[in-house]
Amino acid sequence: MKPVLFSVSYAGYWGQHTLSVENFLRKAAALGYPAVELAGKRPHLSVLDYRTRESVADIRRLADSLGVEIATIAGYTDFTSGRESPEVPQREIQLAYVRQLAQLAIWLGARIVRVFSGYGAGAQQIAYDWERVVQTLREAAEIAAEYDVVLGLQNHHDLGVTAEGMTELLADVGHPNLKAMFDPWSIALTGGNLYEAARRMAPHMVQTTLADYVRLERFAYRPALVNYERLEPAWARAVPLGEGFIDFAAFFAGLREGGFDGYVAYEMCSPIRGGGSESNLDRAAAKSLAFIGQVAPTN
Repeated sequence: MKPVLFSVSYAGYWGQHTLSVENFLRKAAALGYPAVELAGKRPHLSVLDYRTRESVADIRRLADSLGVEIATIAGYTDFTSGRESPEVPQREIQLAYVRQLAQLAIWLGARIVRVFSGYGAGAQQIAYDWERVVQTLREAAEIAAEYDVVLGLQNHHDLGVTAEGMTELLADVGHPNLKAMFDPWSIALTGGNLYEAARRMAPHMVQTTLADYVRLERFAYRPALVNYERLEPAWARAVPLGEGFIDFAAFFAGLREGGFDGYVAYEMCSPIRGGGSESNLDRAAAKSLAFIGQVAPTN
């Protein structure tokens, strides 16, 4: 398995320290990560800002000079969007985005383009949402095949978030260029069995992305009762790998038994304990790299 640092960690989306793509590559190399995943949107690898091979040539040369592999280009898709405005070709817009990301991947030497499935609209909409995602993923996988890259489906959005759900999605799409980027955090947060989920998904996987959390219970004071009411769900607050409640030992045991030997990415994709200063992000990234080395055989 090969450790990867995801550039979203230094993108500033949650007020944390922001690095350019070039400085992020330098940061990953300095921390000891052999590979990176680049976010396919501003302030990093936006398809609006990088439209030609020449525009990314310096990024490719810098990564090569640092000895850092660009493993994955991360797309941000929602293939169920557009219900309220059916006259807008949201599906076509997002597929064009996937095509541009695939082209960027080729220019940068990346093997994978990451996508999400879609957010659900509710029980009455589930069959429509599912079929829309299946059809769009199939066409996106065909685009990936044209560029000889793999489309990696991450279990982030509502559809296919569990091992069972992702297995169904992959089977319904039925395309060899669609693989799983199956993560443990959504399974842990929803109460699933990490070992069984990992073992089931491992044969279909090209990457997993890790983040760890502590659960902080929430309460609201009710003066009339002179008491507190428990609120659900609990707040999940990000911490470095190994400091939270996610059982990575069980997850990686399942991955090993299932035969997974792909990329293992670390991301700081929400506010993290200690704040968003560069030094705190660096500490979390360094500690998490060491943790990956403990729980996963790496190359």
